[in-house]
Amino acid sequence: MAGSAGLTLRQRRLGVELRKLRDRAGLTSTAAAQLLGGPQARISNIEAGRYAVSADRVRALARHYSCTDAELVDALADMTGGRSRGWWDEYREYLPSALIDLAELEHYAAGLRVGLTIHIPALLQTTDHARALFREVVPALRQDEIEHRLSFRIRRQKILHEEPHIPYTAIIHEAALRMQFGGAEVSRAQLAHITEVSRLENVSVHVIPFEQGGFPGNGQPFDYVHGAVPQLDTVQLDVHHGCEFLDSEAQLIKYRTVLARMEAIALPEAASRDLIHRISRSI
Repeated sequence: MAGSAGLTLRQRRLGVELRKLRDRAGLTSTAAAQLLGGPQARISNIEAGRYAVSADRVRALARHYSCTDAELVDALADMTGGRSRGWWDEYREYLPSALIDLAELEHYAAGLRVGLTIHIPALLQTTDHARALFREVVPALRQDEIEHRLSFRIRRQKILHEEPHIPYTAIIHEAALRMQFGGAEVSRAQLAHITEVSRLENVSVHVIPFEQGGFPGNGQPFDYVHGAVPQLDTVQLDVHHGCEFLDSEAQLIKYRTVLARMEAIALPEAASRDLIHRISRSI
């Protein structure tokens, strides 16, 4: 999904989904505008996320586009919700826009699943572990940049503890648990923190042990963010230049399959905690 300056990921996604509905209906933007009784530019701006659109207008467009999926229409109408600021907007001046988009995405998610092979999931990291990671960023971050990223990451983690409790599943390869970022003491504290958080009712942690051998996904770390309906799911990839967001049907199917295969070969929750404990004792 291409970015646009000044627009949030949620605004852009609503526009993208409305364009998909129009395309499926076989209508041009000019024809859609005529049905609304306005200029063609209005449809273009709505689909680009530049034009504020009400829930009633979204429902009207869905009717014009002969969309009979009531759950999808309700979910799209809920995405209008004005343009009120979230806590993440306080960081727009200091952090890359993709990180701001990720926090917004998590805030509105119906559920989260992550798959990682080298790093601990961001929502499960301790402050000391995260600080050690940020010190390895290339090019190097200034101290103030590290502190902004730290406070932002810790604020994101509140989503696991606040009401309503969002379902969160982390599938972590044993290799990530053995990486000693920050040294032995920091690593032991990090493993203890994962064990503690994994006991929350809404959190599940599964470990893929070394002896499992091969695993799907080629080691690509990713977050799978569940929307109100499956069509509104999003995949976030960690790449060298930052974050990349995917939302095409083919991409979503691919990563659902990868997650299912990873979870199938991972240890159950209790066995995963036992392995984490053994790793901690060996450090």
